[in-house]
Amino acid sequence: MEYRRFGDTLIVRIDRDEEIVEQVRAVAEKEKIRLASVEALGAVNDFTIGVFDTVEKKYYANHFRGAYEIVSLTGTISTMNGEFYQHLHMSAGDMKGNVFGGHLNSAIVSATCEMVIRVIDGEVDRLYSEEVGLNLFRFL
Repeated sequence: MEYRRFGDTLIVRIDRDEEIVEQVRAVAEKEKIRLASVEALGAVNDFTIGVFDTVEKKYYANHFRGAYEIVSLTGTISTMNGEFYQHLHMSAGDMKGNVFGGHLNSAIVSATCEMVIRVIDGEVDRLYSEEVGLNLFRFL
């Protein structure tokens, strides 16, 4: 991974065989990012995405291998109990144009991943909601 910071924006290149979730964490911790939006595109060959069942309050994971283009990767960086927290979703398309998406658990880059992280001046923490079953924004 390599990146450059331009004011409140980081332009990040995640390289072949690197794992996206790990690299987002690495750059966010190095830059001490407390709140940001994330967007990216690129290509992956091994990824796991989850879908949250709101009735069961449980994630179901789907794993994919092969040639996929990242159609959209979007999310947030925030904190939970003052510590780093990321919430990313990804959609990826196969050679036939089928697109699969959900909460991003992991993704291995097959060619490149071009990412933009926009740092937001502020802080939003997270708090687990028993009612919803998720870690929701908690405004400080």
